[in-house]
Amino acid sequence: MRNAGMEVIYTGLCQTPEMVVNAALQEDVDVIGISILSGAHMTLFPKVMQLMKEKGMEDVLLTGGGIIPEEDMAHLNNMGIGKLFAPGTSTTDIAAYIRN
Repeated sequence: MRNAGMEVIYTGLCQTPEMVVNAALQEDVDVIGISILSGAHMTLFPKVMQLMKEKGMEDVLLTGGGIIPEEDMAHLNNMGIGKLFAPGTSTTDIAAYIRN
């Protein structure tokens, strides 16, 4: 994303949803992108979304990707989470989605 001209704030591995949302709030971000390879996507994305709503961050895009089955992606999208990307997705495609 940096190569696409975006400012990126990397919070590191093993961050709790609370830590992610608090960092995003402090940095006044436009987008939160989460990479999940652990299979915890059905727990973590909804929790982050809930915390974002509690903090009044409805104007911040929540997106991400990882090893997420297509039916889970659809369910998360229906919950209001942005497009989710599978491994191997071009960063150009991800950047274009964020810009749009």
